[in-house]
Amino acid sequence: MNRRLLLGFVTVAALAITAGCTGLFGSGEFSDDQLSQEADYDWDTSTDVTVNVTGDEYQAIYDLSNGSEVTAYQYEALGGEAPVEVAAVQFRYPNGTVVTAERLDVERRDSATVIRTPSDTGKLAYTVSRRGKTFTMPVTAEGSYEVVLPKGMRVGHFLLSNVRPGDYTTESHTETSDGRVHLVWNDVTADTVSVRYYLARDLTIFTAVVGGAVLVALVGLAYFRLQIRELERQREDMGLNVDTDDDEFDQGPPPGMG
Repeated sequence: MNRRLLLGFVTVAALAITAGCTGLFGSGEFSDDQLSQEADYDWDTSTDVTVNVTGDEYQAIYDLSNGSEVTAYQYEALGGEAPVEVAAVQFRYPNGTVVTAERLDVERRDSATVIRTPSDTGKLAYTVSRRGKTFTMPVTAEGSYEVVLPKGMRVGHFLLSNVRPGDYTTESHTETSDGRVHLVWNDVTADTVSVRYYLARDLTIFTAVVGGAVLVALVGLAYFRLQIRELERQREDMGLNVDTDDDEFDQGPPPGMG
């Protein structure tokens, strides 16, 4: 067997064994510093799951009415599932008392993060780092969802944004006290909530670019037609324009051969 091929086989086998051992003995725990990070959550939510998206992170708040466990996972690039790197985990009792991570059980499994709360009623919150202008969250809890977009971000233009599922209502930045767009689903039955949004000025830039492209195209078309007319004029001046509508061969045989 080729030595390089053998080496590649051994490497793949080692990775597979390592992955199997990770699944068998656990994929590690979150650090106490990560779970106990400070965060300021807005507990005054009105949906079962509320997600506050900012430029570099999002905060998720679950309203638990009859359960003490929340599962969170994310999609990997190749389509698999992976645990969410949660931080600043907090739980708020119905009476307003807030406890931090030391009172909760947070477990990282092979494909998901599982958080167990000290009570089956209350609100659970955690923070996750993120980036980009797309937010995607697998639906692991039934009920209503709300996604608050970063300040200055918009949806609505079909080329610059996309919201799934589509049965949502929107509170625009002019209708909310925080000046941000709120997307609300009364009952999510889809597997994923996904929002691709754009900066308000992006629409202006996009419109300017499209308008400029159309203007350039119109100017190019006008110039092209002008050149054609100029060529026609030059042909006429040189006597090259021959009318072939009445071709001599279509006028019958020469005299005496009819």
